[in-house]
Amino acid sequence: MTNDLEKKTTPTLPRFRPNTDVLEREDGFHIFVDMPGVGKDGLSIDLRENELEVRGRAVYPREENAKALHVEFGDGEYVRTFTISDGVDREGIRATLKKGLLELFLPKAARLKPRRIEILAG
Repeated sequence: MTNDLEKKTTPTLPRFRPNTDVLEREDGFHIFVDMPGVGKDGLSIDLRENELEVRGRAVYPREENAKALHVEFGDGEYVRTFTISDGVDREGIRATLKKGLLELFLPKAARLKPRRIEILAG
């Protein structure tokens, strides 16, 4: 739990909207979110009603005796929110983070999955 002093002294990180691809496949929806520098400990994924919020925090190590002359990989926070439909099985949502790429899998609800209709002889 953070106290008021920590809230005042924690620097605000620049906020970025990460690049994202969304694919629909037969089994469900696959969302790929580019989050370089984010590790499992710096990642949070929250589902509230129909909103899925992804937050990632990237903080790069500093060398004590080095002076930064040019910085393009700066600290930052990635934030992205997705609105999901009732066609998603919320209990089956999974997330995998590998080398800065977050993959979210949102399975389709059983009622939306394609199925073959059996033909009865009559």
